[in-house]
Amino acid sequence: MTDAAPAAPGTAAPYDAVVLAGGAARRLGGADKPGVRVGGRALLDRVLAACADARTTVVVAAPRPTARPVRWAREEPPGGGPLAALAAGLRHTTAGHTVVLSADLPFLRPGTLRRLLSALRDTGADGALLTDADGRDQPLVAAYRSAALRRELAALAADGPLTGLPLRRLTGTLRLTRVPDPLASFDCDTWDDIADARARIREHGHVLDEWISAVKDELGIDLDVDTGVLLDLARDAAHGVARPAAPLTTFLVGYAAARGAGGPEAVAEAARKAAALALRWQEEDDAAGKSASGGGPSAPDAG
Repeated sequence: MTDAAPAAPGTAAPYDAVVLAGGAARRLGGADKPGVRVGGRALLDRVLAACADARTTVVVAAPRPTARPVRWAREEPPGGGPLAALAAGLRHTTAGHTVVLSADLPFLRPGTLRRLLSALRDTGADGALLTDADGRDQPLVAAYRSAALRRELAALAADGPLTGLPLRRLTGTLRLTRVPDPLASFDCDTWDDIADARARIREHGHVLDEWISAVKDELGIDLDVDTGVLLDLARDAAHGVARPAAPLTTFLVGYAAARGAGGPEAVAEAARKAAALALRWQEEDDAAGKSASGGGPSAPDAG
């Protein structure tokens, strides 16, 4: 059964994801590339976080612990190349659209996949893929119409085994549209690439989002909140009360939200109440300081 219902205007179509994670990583000296950590998270887990909206996520590789539940598949024989791996993963999918990803994309984000799926829907192409900084196609960061993949894979298999065939034997038969994205298409083929990725996520503009994402994955939290609200609260608590109040207050806000509705709205409401308290605390402190310095008695507390 396939999902034939069209997506609502402005939304991405439902999709399944196939992640190819069984390569030999020869340029990394045979290291376990999907398990290499960037920003404290395995590369594979970073990719799985990006496709968390998939109805089904299939990882083609030997099973391993992952931060998110997935289905496992394996090409026969193992190590048979990307076409054989894709065919093995596709057998476990049912959605009308399939996102196909490699397991070494440290900067992939859910928004990138939404862009690919929107381009696929809007153009009527068989597939939408990213291009890298040099304009090269990246067929393993792409969204495809599942029927087109199955059709062309069957045609190739009719001529012989898929083992060892390059991916271009498939993509060369498809009508493709391209979405430039030098960052999301960045993959880690060498140790220099790994070092570059680790350095980039520690840059000032990225480190906070990276850290929050890593913590949520580590704690099994799937919740998007306005971090600006929490940072403002931490600043107010530190300034109006005492520096140690900042982390303790944000912890208590999270605890209170978890005991209540538990969603982003609950976090925002708890943060609003705590911020108002911090402001009242500071106003009292300011008034007390004026009184102590001879500025006269403070006004009564209005509530």
